[in-house]
Amino acid sequence: MPAETAPGIEALLLPVLDHAYAYALRLTRDRPDAEDLVQEAALAACKGFATFQAGTNFRRWFFQILTNCFYARHRKRRVDELAVEDVDDPQLYDGAESLGLLQQEADPAGSLMARIDREAIDGALQRLPEEFRVVAALYFIEDLKYADIALIVGAPLGTVRSRLHRARRILQQELWRIAVDRGLVGDSRGGVTE
Repeated sequence: MPAETAPGIEALLLPVLDHAYAYALRLTRDRPDAEDLVQEAALAACKGFATFQAGTNFRRWFFQILTNCFYARHRKRRVDELAVEDVDDPQLYDGAESLGLLQQEADPAGSLMARIDREAIDGALQRLPEEFRVVAALYFIEDLKYADIALIVGAPLGTVRSRLHRARRILQQELWRIAVDRGLVGDSRGGVTE
């Protein structure tokens, strides 16, 4: 019986490219930049393929390369950041409670989210500051576990949890603002805090 050979880079890379491009697009917010980033990461993966350990998670390994390429390319660019301290704790829950939605529905935040289109949610995700956008995209979109995200971004698990917590707070504020602006809910507080 012939010995089985490990799959080559192409066989491992092709199945993850669509997810990698979607992730890159969320990071860069620009289609040509996302395409360039995926190409750069694919080239880096080809060059460093000898460091990949057969039988381990190729997707995680490649996303780590992609994230590192993003940081290397975009670290110098200043990102307009929301002040995390200005974000109300938990905006969607508080807003739903103040409008009496908690008594009307079992999951008011889920019900509200179902009425917000994917484009608006993606827009809110893209407006996150870089360090929060990266972990949020890996967690919410790529459905990765905290430990995998920590390996990809090269940060301790506690840092990933903290960034994800802050990302959730900012996203809640952004999504509440979208819901109010679109008339999905009335703003009982006389306006959303800036």
